[in-house]
Amino acid sequence: MESGISDLDRFDRAILAELAGEARISVTELSRRIGLSKSPTQTRLKRLEEAGYIRGYRAVLDPIRLGLDHVAFVEVRMVDTREGTLARFNAAITTIPEIEQAHLIAGNFDYLLKVRTQDMPSYRRVLAEKVSTLPGVASTSTFVAMEAVKEEGVADVT
Repeated sequence: MESGISDLDRFDRAILAELAGEARISVTELSRRIGLSKSPTQTRLKRLEEAGYIRGYRAVLDPIRLGLDHVAFVEVRMVDTREGTLARFNAAITTIPEIEQAHLIAGNFDYLLKVRTQDMPSYRRVLAEKVSTLPGVASTSTFVAMEAVKEEGVADVT
């Protein structure tokens, strides 16, 4: 049985909440903020990492300042939804850096992709040369975002 958020106590949740807001915080400062001494905080942090609650630490880059302000959401319809087809598609999308997110959907289409590029010509190339050629793709529909109203990381874990 997989562990989940219900397996975490208030200190574990506090650690995750602090790190979600500021991953570069020192263990000393983290322990001060959650109200636990340094050694138990380090032990808990290591356990949370090993258990997979913390998958890594990274910088949050500003895509707009990097010139990646074109966002498209792509509905993908598959030729079929047998496990083999979905597995091949899932493996292939991990190799396309422009795909920021991919979700298997229960609805009128099979996948919803979030694709980020520099501009419409760049997006059209990604769609034609990468997305449309993925294994099992029958058709796609694109919806271009006009503005990002809210883009956040993990929801509150406390």
